[in-house]
Amino acid sequence: MANLSRGLKNIRTLSRRADQRALPYRTYMQITCLEMEKARRDLERKAASRRIAELDTRIGEIEEEKQALLQKIPGSFPKNSMRQASVEAKAPPPKGGTGFRIRY
Repeated sequence: MANLSRGLKNIRTLSRRADQRALPYRTYMQITCLEMEKARRDLERKAASRRIAELDTRIGEIEEEKQALLQKIPGSFPKNSMRQASVEAKAPPPKGGTGFRIRY
Protein backbone atom coordinates (compact mmCIF):
# COMPACT_ATOMS: atom_id res chain seq x y z
CA MET A 1 0.00 0.00 0.00
CA ALA A 2 1.17 3.51 -0.79
CA ASN A 3 1.52 6.07 1.90
CA LEU A 4 -1.33 8.55 1.31
CA SER A 5 -0.49 11.13 3.95
CA ARG A 6 -1.62 14.52 2.88
CA GLY A 7 -0.14 17.67 4.29
CA LEU A 8 0.45 21.30 3.53
CA LYS A 9 3.01 20.46 0.83
CA ASN A 10 0.47 18.44 -1.12
CA ILE A 11 -2.15 21.19 -1.50
CA ARG A 12 -2.36 22.46 -5.05
CA THR A 13 -2.42 26.21 -5.54
CA LEU A 14 -2.42 28.64 -8.45
CA SER A 15 0.46 30.67 -7.10
CA ARG A 16 3.04 29.60 -9.67
CA ARG A 17 0.84 29.37 -12.71
CA ALA A 18 0.81 33.10 -13.52
CA ASP A 19 4.10 34.88 -14.00
CA GLN A 20 4.16 37.75 -11.53
CA ARG A 21 6.01 40.04 -13.94
CA ALA A 22 3.55 39.45 -16.75
CA LEU A 23 0.66 40.95 -14.79
CA PRO A 24 -0.05 44.34 -16.38
CA TYR A 25 -1.32 46.03 -13.21
CA ARG A 26 1.98 45.35 -11.46
CA THR A 27 3.90 46.93 -14.31
CA TYR A 28 1.64 49.99 -14.27
CA MET A 29 2.05 50.26 -10.49
CA GLN A 30 5.85 50.19 -10.82
CA ILE A 31 5.70 52.88 -13.51
CA THR A 32 3.44 54.98 -11.28
CA CYS A 33 5.82 54.65 -8.32
CA LEU A 34 8.78 55.62 -10.49
CA GLU A 35 6.94 58.69 -11.81
CA MET A 36 6.01 59.76 -8.29
CA GLU A 37 9.62 59.41 -7.13
CA LYS A 38 10.79 61.37 -10.17
CA ALA A 39 8.37 64.19 -9.32
CA ARG A 40 9.59 64.29 -5.70
CA ARG A 41 13.24 64.35 -6.78
CA ASP A 42 12.50 67.16 -9.24
CA LEU A 43 10.95 69.24 -6.44
CA GLU A 44 13.98 68.54 -4.23
CA ARG A 45 16.33 69.62 -7.01
CA LYS A 46 14.42 72.86 -7.61
CA ALA A 47 14.42 73.65 -3.89
CA ALA A 48 18.17 72.97 -3.66
CA SER A 49 18.85 75.18 -6.69
CA ARG A 50 16.80 77.98 -5.17
CA ARG A 51 18.69 77.63 -1.87
CA ILE A 52 22.05 77.75 -3.66
CA ALA A 53 20.98 80.90 -5.50
CA GLU A 54 19.97 82.49 -2.17
CA LEU A 55 23.34 81.56 -0.64
CA ASP A 56 25.24 83.00 -3.61
CA THR A 57 23.26 86.24 -3.34
CA ARG A 58 23.97 86.52 0.38
CA ILE A 59 27.69 85.87 -0.14
CA GLY A 60 27.76 88.71 -2.66
CA GLU A 61 25.97 91.01 -0.19
CA ILE A 62 28.47 90.11 2.53
CA GLU A 63 31.39 90.96 0.27
CA GLU A 64 29.81 94.32 -0.61
CA GLU A 65 29.24 95.14 3.08
CA LYS A 66 32.80 94.12 3.92
CA GLN A 67 34.23 96.35 1.19
CA ALA A 68 32.07 99.28 2.36
CA LEU A 69 33.30 98.84 5.94
CA LEU A 70 36.92 98.57 4.84
CA GLN A 71 36.55 101.83 2.92
CA LYS A 72 35.32 103.59 6.09
CA ILE A 73 38.50 102.74 8.03
CA PRO A 74 40.72 105.85 8.24
CA GLY A 75 44.10 105.15 6.67
CA SER A 76 44.70 101.84 5.06
CA PHE A 77 46.85 99.40 7.00
CA PRO A 78 48.83 96.85 5.09
CA LYS A 79 47.97 93.32 6.12
CA ASN A 80 51.55 92.52 7.15
CA SER A 81 51.88 95.47 9.56
CA MET A 82 48.72 94.39 11.42
CA ARG A 83 50.07 90.88 11.70
CA GLN A 84 53.46 92.07 12.95
CA ALA A 85 51.84 94.29 15.58
CA SER A 86 49.87 91.36 16.97
CA VAL A 87 52.99 89.15 17.03
CA GLU A 88 55.05 91.80 18.86
CA ALA A 89 52.37 92.19 21.54
CA LYS A 90 52.75 88.57 22.59
CA ALA A 91 55.42 87.76 25.14
CA PRO A 92 58.10 85.39 23.91
CA PRO A 93 58.25 81.99 25.62
CA PRO A 94 60.85 81.71 28.39
CA LYS A 95 64.19 80.33 27.30
CA GLY A 96 66.18 77.99 29.37
CA GLY A 97 64.31 75.47 31.50
CA THR A 98 62.42 72.53 30.15
CA GLY A 99 59.11 73.87 31.35
CA PHE A 100 56.47 72.16 33.40
CA ARG A 101 56.70 68.37 33.40
CA ILE A 102 54.42 65.80 34.90
CA ARG A 103 55.75 62.38 35.79
CA TYR A 104 53.45 59.44 36.05
